[in-house]
Amino acid sequence: MTDTERWRGIAAVTFVSAAVALLFTAPGALLVAVVGGAYAGYARFDTEPSPDLSVEREVSDSTPARDDEVEVAVTVRNDGGFLPDLRLLDGVPDAVEVTGGSPRLATALRAGKEASFSYLVEAPRGDHEFGDLTVVARDVAGSVEVETTVAVDGDDTIRCVPELDTIDGFPLRSQATRQVGRLTTNEGGTGVEFHATREYRRGDPLSRLDWQRLARTGELSTVEFREERAGTVVLVVDTRESAYVADADEESAVDRSVGAAGAVASALLDAGDRVGLASCGPRTAWLAPGLGRDHRQRLRRSLALDDAFAPTPPDEPFFSRTTLVRLLGRLPSDAQVVCFTPLVDDGVAAFARQLDAHGHPVTVVSPDPTGGSEVGETLARVERRLRIRDVRRAGVRVLDWAAGTPLAVALATAERRWRT
Repeated sequence: MTDTERWRGIAAVTFVSAAVALLFTAPGALLVAVVGGAYAGYARFDTEPSPDLSVEREVSDSTPARDDEVEVAVTVRNDGGFLPDLRLLDGVPDAVEVTGGSPRLATALRAGKEASFSYLVEAPRGDHEFGDLTVVARDVAGSVEVETTVAVDGDDTIRCVPELDTIDGFPLRSQATRQVGRLTTNEGGTGVEFHATREYRRGDPLSRLDWQRLARTGELSTVEFREERAGTVVLVVDTRESAYVADADEESAVDRSVGAAGAVASALLDAGDRVGLASCGPRTAWLAPGLGRDHRQRLRRSLALDDAFAPTPPDEPFFSRTTLVRLLGRLPSDAQVVCFTPLVDDGVAAFARQLDAHGHPVTVVSPDPTGGSEVGETLARVERRLRIRDVRRAGVRVLDWAAGTPLAVALATAERRWRT
């Protein structure tokens, strides 16, 4: 129970008015003293409220798609006595945005009666659990209030697992691997691009004989093509607290990175590459490289539901060296890395260079959060550009992805740069 101090000073006013009325025989002052005394007594001796409520919550869709609006309806029943001043607040999850209506209600509620309110929310990816209903009840005079929470029956969770975004493809860097696929290598084999000729060996297919040379010189030789092989790729998302930055009215860099990772994973899996997933942050996530429809669904669910990729920043400490050593121990020897980071500091820039130096070719996809024209924003933008230049000089490919630009457009621009 808390004293609201709503009638603070009324006793002093009453005393002063009574004194004036006695000293100067002022009827007006006497009337003020009488009314003030009545209010002060009423406020002091009014009954303390004791809310006894039953609450039920209903969610229109507990598994919405991305950008879908969900209606939340709350019904409150008074199982106790009359509540003259009742204020309610539903426990909306922190990451969920209220887009219509209000999760609050102020009302009076008689015994056995019900009150209802509803509002609309839009949930980002992940599991979002509603909390208890917060209740504030005041007496008739408003001098005393009781604040408590009430458990809610019915729906309490919204789960949003978005479909992976799609792009036409994602270019990988050359690497050596044993599986046939789409990566061109510097080794001869059964591809489509000419590589070299060699002496004919018994068993070579007739389709690979160099017939022109046979007609010209009478010598048998076999044509070898540049072999194409499957890639093994691990997508690493920067999920440190510093990565949760955003330009005005834009998604955070982590949200953009997670969306981009899903699109790149989808494109690579469609091309027959093996794809894995990891986090670079205080919360560890790891999904070993794999193929197939089931693996695609595991990757999709991990991006949406794993705490490591949560829409809200972590508050745990991060140890870069430990994370690097752990990741190097898990990476297959032939794996390359696609790192998604806003490059707002030197932490993951150094991380990417170290991975590349350990023999894992790295491509950085960097959502740019440095919009705006303020002095601090301009300085951050310049520092980031210098950081990107240093990473490129170390031999790491960087896709600088401006806010508001579709990933496919930014990728097409970067591919032209990478070819030169």
